[in-house]
Amino acid sequence: MTLSTKLAILALAGFSALAMPVQAQTPTGIWVHADSLTEAPKYPEGFTHFDYVNANAPKGGTVRVGASGGFDTFNPILPQGEAASGLGLVYETLMTTSMDEVNTSYGLLASAMKVADDYGSVTFRVDPNARWHDGEAVTAEDVVWSFNMVIEISPIYAQYYANIVSAEVSAPGEVTFTFDQTGNRELPHILGQLLVLPQHWWEGADSAGKARNIKASTLEAPMGSGPYALASYDAGRTVTYKRVEDYWGKDHPTQIGTNNFDTYRVEYFRDESVWFEAFKADQFDWWSEYTARRWATGFDFPAVADGRVILETFDEDYNGSGAMTGFIPNQRRALFQDEKVREALNYAFDFEELNATVFYEQYKRIDSYFYGLPFASSGLPEGEELDVLDSVRDLVPPSVFTEPYTNPINGDPAKLRANLRTALNLLNEAGYRLDSNRLVDENGEQLAFEILMFQATLEPIAQNLITNLGQIGIAVTLRMVDTPQYINRLRSFDYDMIYSSWAQSFSPGNEQRYFFGSSSVDQEGSRNYAGIANAGIDALIDKLIVADDRDTQLAVVKALDRVLLQNHYVVPGYALTYSRTARWDRFSRPDALPEFSNGFPTIWWWDADKAARSGGASAE
Repeated sequence: MTLSTKLAILALAGFSALAMPVQAQTPTGIWVHADSLTEAPKYPEGFTHFDYVNANAPKGGTVRVGASGGFDTFNPILPQGEAASGLGLVYETLMTTSMDEVNTSYGLLASAMKVADDYGSVTFRVDPNARWHDGEAVTAEDVVWSFNMVIEISPIYAQYYANIVSAEVSAPGEVTFTFDQTGNRELPHILGQLLVLPQHWWEGADSAGKARNIKASTLEAPMGSGPYALASYDAGRTVTYKRVEDYWGKDHPTQIGTNNFDTYRVEYFRDESVWFEAFKADQFDWWSEYTARRWATGFDFPAVADGRVILETFDEDYNGSGAMTGFIPNQRRALFQDEKVREALNYAFDFEELNATVFYEQYKRIDSYFYGLPFASSGLPEGEELDVLDSVRDLVPPSVFTEPYTNPINGDPAKLRANLRTALNLLNEAGYRLDSNRLVDENGEQLAFEILMFQATLEPIAQNLITNLGQIGIAVTLRMVDTPQYINRLRSFDYDMIYSSWAQSFSPGNEQRYFFGSSSVDQEGSRNYAGIANAGIDALIDKLIVADDRDTQLAVVKALDRVLLQNHYVVPGYALTYSRTARWDRFSRPDALPEFSNGFPTIWWWDADKAARSGGASAE
């Protein structure tokens, strides 16, 4: 699964299920041009371009995208601060993914890779044609240096790459990563995602003669190897990238038909209402909608009516991913360490009422940490999944063997009253009692906590839980903060409860440790938002990482899902099965989109005729 240094803080997500891929692991002991964790790579060695691109797409024009918050650094690996959006256009990875396959990647900065027979190491051969923007060759030494820097600087990556014991130049132009275990089939794949930085540039001096420091924030325009270079910026407000005319990879089979705009601009907004009004005023080109009410009622402005703005949904965007999204209580706080308290919270969330009154019946309730993927548990465990759970029986809740997980159903006053009574009974078992209209512990202290949020659009969802918990004497407050403050508090686990998510892929593996593993519970910046430190879950993650075939992986992940659910670490939220988008009509795209993405803006292009009709934006 791809790891991003930028924390995923979007609160809404949606996903759709696919058939389970057939297991076809990358051959070992030989050099290969592509790597896959599931099906054999679609594109053979020597392929000319991906099927879904327009290989003759015109180059030119400007694409403008909007972003929330701001930025304060162009250092792509620094865990502190907020890196500018779009740095992935400047820097490249060893391998790159296609949009019509899952868990498959093809050589980019690396022309080939070779996995050891026991999966104890992987070697990458650096493409001799790869160049930095100053014309210097990308080297194996750059790869080793980048790896060493990222694990030294970033606790997140140190956790993610915890099983890698060394990176070394093993032959001219070749880098070998050695692991502290064998049988981990995902490690070679995730190393292909390594962002490679120019050692000579970062160890050099800037235009003022000051030595650069990869361990510090910087607003100096970075140098990379990618299709774009940073051209200008207005700190915290705008970043502009220009297409590199002599980009080394412009004829590379993974790059043909992509990155077709001469200019890529990011406009930042701190207030979501202002952000949306800016889209309506044609200050940027593309809007992804995450609010049901606005999608149903907010797009009645003139540009939509006369066709200059197009509304479109894309199933493709959720075909290859899943997630758990919801209210996450932080078990680092003593009040949430009792499982009965956590379970009680779910009975007070009236999703059905929200879906009818706020969501316009657009959503479904999430009931799995792998919602929308074949790994979602259901019914009672059987077969290999039951065998897996039997191996950790003493470490997991007995209910995983006897009770399928289901969310409480509300939606009318009678059902809500019954569910609140159930919640109150659980809280009584946990040692709380009603004292007038206050739920108190044995010392007379009221059960109270704070929900931390940064998205104003989620306030009605939080208020639903707050109001209902108030009926049984729990005092809950909502704290709204700006995005930078939210990110800083998230990284340091300084919250009682948040509304957030864990995104999942078609190949769950090492990242589960930093989502749910004990080793990440005290690791600042990890995504163990819930503060989970559970021996049974650790054992299941260990089994998952060394699963030697797809059937075993499926069984272990279903078991992991079941155990996570029965521990009540989250009040599950809701999801879509498609993305909702709006765009100013000045772009064209391939006739057939790839299966797993709408491809914007990577495979789209500027259409001068459409732009002339829609007006407004410049073609520069």
